[in-house]
Amino acid sequence: MKYTQRKKAILLLEDGTIFEGKSIGMDGTAYGEICYNTGMTGYQEIFTDPSYFGQLMLTTNAHIGNYGINTDEIESDSIKISGLVCKNFSFNYSREDAQDSLENYFKNEKLMAISDIDTRAVVSYIRDKGAMNAIISTDLNIENLKEKLRSVPNMEGLELASKVSTKEPYFYGDEKAAYKISALDIGIKKNILRNLATRGCYIKVFPYNATFEEMNAFNPDGFFLSNGPGDPTPLKDAQLVAKEIIERDLPLFGICLGHQVIALANGISTYKMHNGHRGINHPVKNLITGKGEVTSQNHGFVVNRDELEKHDEFEITHVHLNDNTVAGMRMKSKNCSSVQYHPEASPGPHDSSYLFDEFIENIKKSK
Repeated sequence: MKYTQRKKAILLLEDGTIFEGKSIGMDGTAYGEICYNTGMTGYQEIFTDPSYFGQLMLTTNAHIGNYGINTDEIESDSIKISGLVCKNFSFNYSREDAQDSLENYFKNEKLMAISDIDTRAVVSYIRDKGAMNAIISTDLNIENLKEKLRSVPNMEGLELASKVSTKEPYFYGDEKAAYKISALDIGIKKNILRNLATRGCYIKVFPYNATFEEMNAFNPDGFFLSNGPGDPTPLKDAQLVAKEIIERDLPLFGICLGHQVIALANGISTYKMHNGHRGINHPVKNLITGKGEVTSQNHGFVVNRDELEKHDEFEITHVHLNDNTVAGMRMKSKNCSSVQYHPEASPGPHDSSYLFDEFIENIKKSK
């Protein structure tokens, strides 16, 4: 019954290209930069990942919603994607421990979604043409949608960390834990906090614009810079925090956006990629050990490799094997390291979880 009642909807790309589909049952319009994730599982973690704020998510897996939703699998307090584009939307689910359907989850969060789209064609198109803004809507007035789309800001130069960061500091973990960590929330995922807590850390999470003095007042054993959305270049406060930590040679670990912030704090530029890396099977080589890792990735910006290689204080520790972009780096004379991918996964493999152990070992060495 729901299939026959669903309205026609369209996906309109910035360059005027149109793809036709159907609404999953809600009228409306959503817009943002369209990106695709190649993961076969983990849609709930993807939808709630703050790093996707401001983006329309195109899922390449043919079936979305088939195993429902579970509150244990959220990475933040709400859905962070702007909207969903998929092939087959499953209104029914079969997983025993699911608590509700994805349809109800979207309705409760008032999220617009469009299905019955030829996702292979869309992925092929934007893979060739590059990332661009797009709009999905049940409003079929193309000229009206084009006008709305013209007002959507470009992701390059866009600061979004303030939209997803905590407003006030909060604590996570056991206050009697062996180590204290000050974490800068520029879009942090819950599984990062879980990974730190299970390794004996008590974490105080600070807003995106916190100062070094505020973070250091917690008397932490180490500092962490989180993942997050948008362009890292406008995050001047976070760059200043990173610079202060590094100058004092305090233990510092960064993931994704945090990794980029560390580079910028040291005068190494970042740039927007043609499409970015988003999926749970990205191959990375650890140049220190020579081992390969299958990794979970989600980023549209990357550190400039040429500039990094010319910097006397840095060395590349990991590279992405598909395009040789920088996947990890560390400083030679400071207790600072970072990676461009997600060692906490969620979703994805656990090949890189050792990076949290290395962070703890670096903390131990500095005590």
